[in-house]
Amino acid sequence: MSRCKNAVENHKKGCNCAQAVVCAFADKIGMEEDMLFKLSEAFGGGMGGTGNVCGAASGMVFVAGALKSKGINNLPDTNKKESYKFAEKLLNEFEQKVGSLICREIKTKELRSCDGCIEDAVKILEENI
Repeated sequence: MSRCKNAVENHKKGCNCAQAVVCAFADKIGMEEDMLFKLSEAFGGGMGGTGNVCGAASGMVFVAGALKSKGINNLPDTNKKESYKFAEKLLNEFEQKVGSLICREIKTKELRSCDGCIEDAVKILEENI
């Protein structure tokens, strides 16, 4: 199954948008889906259900950090600047494709469905990693 289909299936099973994206990259991140599900849970609904940053976009940034970070054991040598730059690139691509990064705007203006945002986030990640 493709990563996009897997992410959309995760959403249909009950994952929020962030969880759907993050769990689809469990193999790349090197963590079990259950732990990723837990760690990304509060990112859904536009950050804790507030309608702010889209969960799929948040999940995309979560994956970006997991892939780019050198980890706490490598402090003070970090990758923050590279991680931030990578996340910014992904978010810019998502915003250009969807029309907004804000969940409530995406839904109110009917810019894209949640499944569409999930697919877009996964595709953008796949194209950039």
